[in-house]
Amino acid sequence: MQKAPKKAPQSGTATRTLCPIHDLISRLGDKWSVLLLIALAKSENHRLRFSELMRSVEGISQRMLSTTLRHLERDGIVTRHVYPEVPPRVEYTLTELGSGLLVPVTALFGWIDHEWPKIENSRRQYDAKMKSRIA
Repeated sequence: MQKAPKKAPQSGTATRTLCPIHDLISRLGDKWSVLLLIALAKSENHRLRFSELMRSVEGISQRMLSTTLRHLERDGIVTRHVYPEVPPRVEYTLTELGSGLLVPVTALFGWIDHEWPKIENSRRQYDAKMKSRIA
């Protein structure tokens, strides 16, 4: 069960949610959300069936895929379309909001790709320093 966001003290009749940025960063910074966005972005028409998403994101469980998609749908990042077939066919699509989110996500991935050698080097140096402290 998801906790309701904390509310700021009332100012007159208006009530504000405390730090909506924290809430959304927590959602988008989880292990699976961005990987699902990328899988949808790589697909034709930004649309995939549940089973295709399951295959596209290595290591995700069916339960976690379902939960993450539900959260992304709630936030307006993806939309779910159920076709009246037997068995039912369900597809997930990036919304306009989700497509807009690909801009900063793509920039982040570009930064990681460009800076990865420096990050690896920093990790090696740190690990060697920590290892020498233990020895």
